[in-house]
Amino acid sequence: MRVRILGSGTSSGVPRIGNDWGSCDPAEPRNRRARASILIESATTRILVDTSPDMREQLLAADVADVDAVIWTHDHADHSHGIDDLRQLMHARGEPVRGFARQATMRSLPERFRYVFEGGGPYRAIATMDLLVDGMTIGDIRIGTVDQPHGGITSAGLRFEHDGKSVGYATDFNEFTPGMEQLYTGLDLWVADALRHEPHPTHPHLAQTLAWGRKCGARRTVLVHMDNTMDYRTLLAELPQGVEPGYDGMELQV
Repeated sequence: MRVRILGSGTSSGVPRIGNDWGSCDPAEPRNRRARASILIESATTRILVDTSPDMREQLLAADVADVDAVIWTHDHADHSHGIDDLRQLMHARGEPVRGFARQATMRSLPERFRYVFEGGGPYRAIATMDLLVDGMTIGDIRIGTVDQPHGGITSAGLRFEHDGKSVGYATDFNEFTPGMEQLYTGLDLWVADALRHEPHPTHPHLAQTLAWGRKCGARRTVLVHMDNTMDYRTLLAELPQGVEPGYDGMELQV
């Protein structure tokens, strides 16, 4: 499998509006972070995870015009409000893009973006919506999932398996449940939220992510969903072996 990090930033991106780079060096291009999203690919299957507000530029940079499916982790704006840009993927496919989400998101996104899933007037539907279930397969990629506590809601934690390899994607969570530990144990690659050094009520801070990665025995951990306190080069020098900061456009072979 190949993983491309489309966006490695938090909900406000880096820099924040106003050119607020915080502790991040603006001369380091890997500190410029779009909102969080990834692509998972095998030789025959391509899956987009989340439709961030930066989706158009992310897919242009990746030279991607089509996907086999999109999975939404949850319905927060930074993970879903680029949904309209699925129109061009629908045109490329000649049919609505297949979409999957857990039950709560499966209800909320069609309510918020009815035209995307139902069309209207001369416009056809852009995407479908089906339930994301544990153990399902899209193309030749098997997908495991678990509900992760994320403040007052849950997000979908994901495990992708293909040809004996495994990738976990854990974003937007603030507790580490036994179900999450089971899903993420023994991964070849864990792409995980590490918002900042200081604690946060709905996201893991760096020390938590590092501890949970050790607990699960991830062979390699790449950090994403980072805010403007997380300077790339500073992290690169400080992180333990097997852990590194992600960046927009980073491609990882598993």
